[in-house]
Amino acid sequence: MTIFNFISLFGGLALFLFGMNTMSGNLEKTAGGKLEKILRVMTDKPVKALLLGAAITATIQSSSAVTVMLVGLVNSGIMQLSQAVGVIMGSNIGTTATAWILSLTGIDSDNVFVNLLKPAALSAIVAFIGILMTMISKKNRTKDIGGICLGFAILMFGMEMMSDAMDPLAEMDGFRNLMVMFENPILGVLLGVVMTAVVQSSSATVGILQALSLTGAISYGMAIPIIMGQNIGTCVTALLSSIGVSKNAKRVAAVHVYFNLIGTIFWLALFYIVNMFVHFAFVDSAIEPAGIAVIHSIFNVATTVLLFPFSKLLETLARKTVKDKKATGKSAFIDDRLLNSPSLAVSESKNYTVQMGQVAIEALLDSISLVEKFDTKIVDKIIESEQKLDDYEDKLGTFLVKVSGHALTDADNNMVSTLLHAIGDFERIGDHAVNIAKAAQEINDKEINFSENAKAELKVATDAIKEILELTEKAFAENDLALAKKVEPLEQVIDDLLAEIKSRHIARLTGGKCTIELGFVLSDLLTNYERVSDHCSNIAVCQIQISKSVFDTHEYLNNYKSSGSETFTHSFDEYKDKYVLPAK
Repeated sequence: MTIFNFISLFGGLALFLFGMNTMSGNLEKTAGGKLEKILRVMTDKPVKALLLGAAITATIQSSSAVTVMLVGLVNSGIMQLSQAVGVIMGSNIGTTATAWILSLTGIDSDNVFVNLLKPAALSAIVAFIGILMTMISKKNRTKDIGGICLGFAILMFGMEMMSDAMDPLAEMDGFRNLMVMFENPILGVLLGVVMTAVVQSSSATVGILQALSLTGAISYGMAIPIIMGQNIGTCVTALLSSIGVSKNAKRVAAVHVYFNLIGTIFWLALFYIVNMFVHFAFVDSAIEPAGIAVIHSIFNVATTVLLFPFSKLLETLARKTVKDKKATGKSAFIDDRLLNSPSLAVSESKNYTVQMGQVAIEALLDSISLVEKFDTKIVDKIIESEQKLDDYEDKLGTFLVKVSGHALTDADNNMVSTLLHAIGDFERIGDHAVNIAKAAQEINDKEINFSENAKAELKVATDAIKEILELTEKAFAENDLALAKKVEPLEQVIDDLLAEIKSRHIARLTGGKCTIELGFVLSDLLTNYERVSDHCSNIAVCQIQISKSVFDTHEYLNNYKSSGSETFTHSFDEYKDKYVLPAK
């Protein structure tokens, strides 16, 4: 064993970890925002959560990433601890997929097609396919798939390098004597824990163990406790991610620890107690990569079968370990840990922006109601909503800027751009709600009464404003471009309505039928109505334009209105007929 073997060993480990990170990162990008939607919908029942955890972990090839994701989701209040427990159990099953992929290293056959599955051949083929997809394709999704192929190829090549570097160890008496020490199950478990805690990936340490097994110096008796210890070691990542989070998020990490710790103690004790009486013949036999994959899978599945019926008890144990205090901290707005899963971060940002829009529109509708019936409690609610909207804009804007610094798909990039534009418009709608509330307070304090004509005209404008708000909210929340295209025609109708109301007001003013004081209040209301409809138009146009990966509002509006668009004309005529001012 020379210095060059050690260089190859660590170089192989570096390539292995880089390949795994590249592959899992591109797999996650390809999945897009679907992960968040699936996690939200499919964790209502324990069995569904278990299957989901297994599927997601097998897909992104990292149980640690899934657990960190869960800590972030629970800390943000998006998921409950009870939902996360099943996903954690499932992730332990899903992580065994990596070991089966790496077991290809141990293939030994004279068949040409079987030999193509060996890392040396397979990694070369997959790397060639991956580099072609990355360099030739113009589509980001295809490039991401190419990145998955390249990550896999690098991972397998790193595995091969580690295996080659460890070949001389088989001839070293010192190495064999060292490995005999780990026939002691306690030492074996500790080695597994330490290795995984250092590397921060159970999949990586299983890969290292599989590479070592090719020397023929690792027996089943040595491998079993090391594999069990690796499952405990992987909890370190979750524990680190739980620093500085809410109590419930800390409990996610606690559940992960208890699950692996209880499973290891139970099955290790049972195995060695039975072995004392039966003495399994395979214990002293040399283990191969495929054997490690089998042991890894059996242990993780068996632990899940053992503890799944007691998931509620695990949750209770975590709650008793991480106890509530009288003054509990607030959940994070959107936890920065979600930045480790950019597509998930974008999806959650959209959900929060939808919530922001609902707060803004509710505040605006509340302010409109004050014009007819004033209520100080509603005024306080509107002011509170406006402060909440400022908070939304500040925190969402900061978070979205952070997200934009990560590698995103085209769809996610477009969504980030849309959200950055939308949060400003929603915040301004909240400001106009406050302005209308102030106008309503002036009407109440000064006991101003509009004429019957003014009331009727204002009602038509108010109804149109309510519809454009409803239309904008629904189009944005559901990403419905067909609905979004109806906003601009209605905005144009509203502009025409407000212009006519102002014209009629001036006629009444010059005719002595209206006071200057009343005119100022009406003008304030109409100005705020106009600005609100403008912001609705901004949100809808932005949504439409960015979906096409362009953003030129003026050009779009000019083309949409002047080119005789059938959609615009039809919707405009429909709204024009619907919102008609009463006769003078």
